[in-house]
Amino acid sequence: MNDKSRLIVVGGFLGAGKTTLLYETTKFLLNRGKKVGLISNDQASELVDTAILLQTNVKVAEVSGSCFCCNFNGLIDSIKQVNANSDTDIIIAEPVGSCTDLSATIIQPLKANFNQDLLISPLTVLADPFQLESIIAGKNAGLHASSAYILKKQLEESDIIAITKTDLLKKEELELLREKVKLHYPDSEVMSISAKTGEGIDNWLKAVLSKTKSGQKIIKVDYDRYAEGEAVLGWLNASILLEGSQTNWDETARFILHDLSKKIEKQHCSVGHLKILLENGSKYLIGNLTGSAQTISIRGEAGISDKARIIINARIGVTPEILDKMMKKTLEKVAKNTINMKITAWKCISPGYPKPTFRYAKIVD
Repeated sequence: MNDKSRLIVVGGFLGAGKTTLLYETTKFLLNRGKKVGLISNDQASELVDTAILLQTNVKVAEVSGSCFCCNFNGLIDSIKQVNANSDTDIIIAEPVGSCTDLSATIIQPLKANFNQDLLISPLTVLADPFQLESIIAGKNAGLHASSAYILKKQLEESDIIAITKTDLLKKEELELLREKVKLHYPDSEVMSISAKTGEGIDNWLKAVLSKTKSGQKIIKVDYDRYAEGEAVLGWLNASILLEGSQTNWDETARFILHDLSKKIEKQHCSVGHLKILLENGSKYLIGNLTGSAQTISIRGEAGISDKARIIINARIGVTPEILDKMMKKTLEKVAKNTINMKITAWKCISPGYPKPTFRYAKIVD
């Protein structure tokens, strides 16, 4: 590996905005002349995150089928992959959104075993402002209690808490939230970022690129509750080829998001996230749902053509069987008699019990 590449681990619960921040941060760093590598992570392949990050035209590696902590060697292989020519200045790694205990299982082992190769930045945990407000108020942010437990533990172990989506808040609302977070997590540095406007990215980068004290807390984690918090979510990763004469793919994407939102509302279930990437050649649209229909966000345009591809990643608080049926019913509505679909990948699962490769009990200097 390159002599002292900088590694930034960016955690945070599902829907916190990790991939969007990585995308915008990469563009920011490239404009500064930096050479960047990105690593995504999920329990299954066919990641929307990876497809989005590939749009940055930098080296992207993917650890799929297991989280970083349970496949530490896979993480190391990915670090080597994005730094194959020993010229990468900054590597940014995005763990699975439902992972916690990262300080003990990822940061400490990295410091212990790869100190000669890597500068490890402070562990950043991104937090959706509305979920954060709910957690501070003693509620569960619309999540199953055990999923909310994971989110709380992520915040507890952070070196930096970065409040995301700040463009959705008024200035006084953001300041009040920052003060609340500082009171509840006095040992974490509190920052705020809007990937949409770019505000706060520069300050965050100054912090993570200049500091080397990382993983400064080892937290107590109830692994049974942690496992339940992941298992209560049905996980679906799918890739589908679409074919229809001069189809408006933007309308197709909007229909999928809104129809699934209605189904989720009827089930009264929690939403980790729903992400779609609809690609039409070089044109693409990214859609997100993190709660009710009001949380639907869409950026980009796929336009009109005869063929396209859609990647769907869903983390919804129902069984994999129910999620499978929900998704297929929505796609049946989309297809009708006008669009042909060919499924190239379809995996609907419930994650297994987390079993970290390493778990350090003490902080490595």
